Amino acid sequence: MLLVTMLALALTGCATPVAGPDLQAATQPGEARWTWRTPRGLPGPSVLPGTTPPPALSPQPVPGTWWSLFDDPQLSALQTQAIDGNLDLQAALLRIAESQARLGMTEATGLPRVNVDAGYSRAALSADSPLARLGLPTRPHDQYQWGGQASWEIDLWGHHQQLTESARAQLEATHWAARAARVSLSAEVARQYLLLRGVQAQQRLVDEHRQIAAELLRLTESRERHGVATRFDLAAARAEQATVEARTIQLGQQRDVLMNALALLLGQPPHALDERLLAGAMLPPLPRELPVGVPSDLVRQRPDILQAEAQLRAATADKGAAQADFYPRVSLNAGWSISTARSSELGNWDMRQFSVGPVVHLPLFDGGLLQRTLVLTDARQCSAALAWRSTVLRAWHEVGAALDASLSEQAKQARQQEAVAHSSQALDSARNAWKAGSAEFTTVLVAQRSLLNAQSALTDTTTAAGLTVVSLYRALGGGLAEVQSTRQVAEVQP
Repeated sequence: MLLVTMLALALTGCATPVAGPDLQAATQPGEARWTWRTPRGLPGPSVLPGTTPPPALSPQPVPGTWWSLFDDPQLSALQTQAIDGNLDLQAALLRIAESQARLGMTEATGLPRVNVDAGYSRAALSADSPLARLGLPTRPHDQYQWGGQASWEIDLWGHHQQLTESARAQLEATHWAARAARVSLSAEVARQYLLLRGVQAQQRLVDEHRQIAAELLRLTESRERHGVATRFDLAAARAEQATVEARTIQLGQQRDVLMNALALLLGQPPHALDERLLAGAMLPPLPRELPVGVPSDLVRQRPDILQAEAQLRAATADKGAAQADFYPRVSLNAGWSISTARSSELGNWDMRQFSVGPVVHLPLFDGGLLQRTLVLTDARQCSAALAWRSTVLRAWHEVGAALDASLSEQAKQARQQEAVAHSSQALDSARNAWKAGSAEFTTVLVAQRSLLNAQSALTDTTTAAGLTVVSLYRALGGGLAEVQSTRQVAEVQP
């Protein structure tokens, strides 16, 4: 209800209506009518017997360490290092310190100010000055002075309170911006890691393919010499071997690029992770279950939504401060001082002079400055409300698209598993026929090549399915763990 109330207040005075029933329903926890669903047209697990079914969607809250669903210790270790070493994330955290300082500065302007001054001067009149000609002495004389001033503006109309609320909301927005940077970092580390493991899995398959291509070329050359194979067959075998060699070079270059990309995300120099990432290069298994929470959780855990909400509150407070500028401002001022020609009399209270009283500032004419400032803050408030609504709407679309893509890729993976199973059966049949003497060994090699091609396609679909899981959890906001509540963030003090 806080979001709905805030949005209603923000849209007061906006010429264009921003919030509608659909937005309010989406932002009220427990009242969202939209639910996670399986995309139409995807085959169910029973359509693909003997293969791994798509993961089940769970209403459990999204885990903060969602990458642990891949059950890969290396990935978890990289995530921890990235949080500690990523330079962009460190810069985002420093921006929080900047906002804390701005909040402290704004709060300080509402407190009384007390100053103490002290001074000394030695002066003399010129003998040619008009005052000296009138008979005033020209000998040097000393002047000692000390005193103090105090002032305090009474916040009758909430001007300072609104400015403080704006600064506090901006601080909250920087917190959520840093959280968004952390979610993006975790997703990018997982994405680069899965791509790397996919490339390394392809390298192992290509190594086997290269051996088969070399053996096929040897047999084809022998068959061509004996007049069994044609020159076309020989050229095709050589072309396949060259293609496999080119693929080997390409995968090696992709592997190096991905390892360096991970090093950059961790704040490490190039090739710093090579030895570590080359060991145990296995593609992580896909999760069996995807905790996605409930739709109403989305507006409470997506940092970009919470950031837009905070920016809307800041814009609303700025408008309130602009409205308060139209009213009189009252300050209480006081001052006192002691001025004497002899330093020994600086403590003589009889030498004091003082003043105390209120000062009223009433804006009468400023050329329309206050009115234009109010129009400006009103436009910014309406813009922030539109940005908030756009962020929520975009979040729904991103989650829906990521969920559809994840389930679709899982279904494709199940189909590709079936293709691998059939290719494996074909290889077994070819081997049995060769052992029985009813087929040549070339048939076995061709079946092995077909199996490797199917396994390569399965590796691609498995990698793609893993990437869609990463995209899904990026869209979900990275989980509720480690996410502070809106009020907790707002209460951070400098």
